[in-house]
Amino acid sequence: MKKSLVLAMAMALGVTASAYAANPFSDVPAGHWAYDSINKLAAAGVIEGYGDSTFGGDKLMTRYEMAQIVAKAMAKGANVDKLAAEFADELDNLGVRVANLEKKADNVKITGTIKASYASYDGDKVAKDGQKPAQNTNHASRLRSDLWVKGDINDDWTYSAMFRNQQFFSNDKGNAGEEDVAFQRAYVNGRVGGLAVQAGRYNKIDITGGNIHDNRMDGVQVSYGKDVKLTAGYGKATGVDVIAGENKDVAYAELGAKLGAVDAFAGYYKFDNLLKAADDDAIWTVGLGFDLAKDLKLTGTYLRSDVDAVTVDTDKYNDVDKDGYVIGLAYKGAKAAKAGSWGLNASYYDQGAGTVVAHTMDGIYFDEGFKGYSVGANYALAKNIVAGVTYYDLESKEAKGTPDAQTLWSQVVFSF
Repeated sequence: MKKSLVLAMAMALGVTASAYAANPFSDVPAGHWAYDSINKLAAAGVIEGYGDSTFGGDKLMTRYEMAQIVAKAMAKGANVDKLAAEFADELDNLGVRVANLEKKADNVKITGTIKASYASYDGDKVAKDGQKPAQNTNHASRLRSDLWVKGDINDDWTYSAMFRNQQFFSNDKGNAGEEDVAFQRAYVNGRVGGLAVQAGRYNKIDITGGNIHDNRMDGVQVSYGKDVKLTAGYGKATGVDVIAGENKDVAYAELGAKLGAVDAFAGYYKFDNLLKAADDDAIWTVGLGFDLAKDLKLTGTYLRSDVDAVTVDTDKYNDVDKDGYVIGLAYKGAKAAKAGSWGLNASYYDQGAGTVVAHTMDGIYFDEGFKGYSVGANYALAKNIVAGVTYYDLESKEAKGTPDAQTLWSQVVFSF
C-alpha cells in the first residue's frame, strides 16, 4: 500500500489543525499537490515521518501503519466509520498494544507534599526530639518534602516508596540550617486469597487516631473483611527512641466495624522493651464514632495499659495511671482538591503513661502521662494548598507541681 494512497484516505478524514507548523518533511516540496494536507495532518499529530525529517510518500506501508493513522484520526474526532470497518482487525490488535503501552507508561506515579511548619512553645516541658524545643527554646520551624513513588507490580500487587527531605530552620538539636534526606517508606500491598497484605517499611497509625503510636515499622500485616474488618500485624519499630535495645518487636490486632451510622473499633497492641517502663507494654483500646449532625462527628476512645511504673529523665513514677480517655469532635474538614473547603476540630486527652508510645500530635506532651485539650482549624487556600493551625494546652499527670506546656502549631501543605 503506497503512502500516496494512505494520504488520499487520510485527507478524506477531514482532520484539520488549528495552526500550521512549518513543513516538517524535507522530501515534500512546497509545490507538491499534497503539501498543505500533509502539513495539516502532521500538525494534528495524525501522521509522522521516519525520524530523519523525511515523509517517504512513495514507500509501501503495512496495514498496521494504516490502522495507526486511522486510530489517531479517530482520537481527533474524525468520522472514519468506513476506514474503521476496513481495518477493524488491525485496530483491535493495535488497541490492545496501545492499551498495554499506556498501562506501562502509567505504571509508575509520582506524588508528594511540601509542608512548611512553624511552632511556638510555652510552659515547663523539656522535650527530646528534633521537632519540639528544649527548655528555653520557644519556637521551631522546618520545611519538609515527601516524594511518593507508586507502581503496579501486577493486577493484584502494588509497590510504594517515600523519600523525605527535611530542612530545619530552628530546633533544639542545634542544626538550624541543616537538612537530611531519608528513605522512609518501602512496602508492597496485595492480596493472598481473601486477605489484604501489606509488608515492608510502612507507617503504623493505630485505629485510635494515633493516640498510641504513629511511627514507622518494618513488618507485615494482613486484613480481612470490609464493613467488619480484622487486621493483625507483627514487626519491629523503627525511627523511634522510646523502645530500648535491639528487640523492638511490635504486635497488634485491630477490629473495626461500620454499624449503620456508628463506627466501632477495638484494638490490642504489644510493644517489647518500652524504654520508660523498662518492660513490655500491652495496651487495649475500644471506641466509637458517630455523626451528631451533618458534617459534625464525635469520637470517643478508652485505652488501658498494663504498665505500673515509668522513669522519665531519671524521675521515677510509681503506680502511674493505667487508663486513658480521648474525646474528639470534628466539623467538616479542608479537602485539598476543593478550594475554599474548611474544617474545625477539638480533642480532650487524659492518657496514662503506658497508653502513649509515640503520639501523633504536633504539640508537646508528657511521657509520664498527660491531660488537656487541643483546638484547630484548617482551610484550603487554593486547590492542593491547605493551611492549618492547632493550639495545644497539656499538663503532666504525675510530675510534682503539675508542669504544663502550650503549643501553637501552624503549617501550609502543598500537594502535587
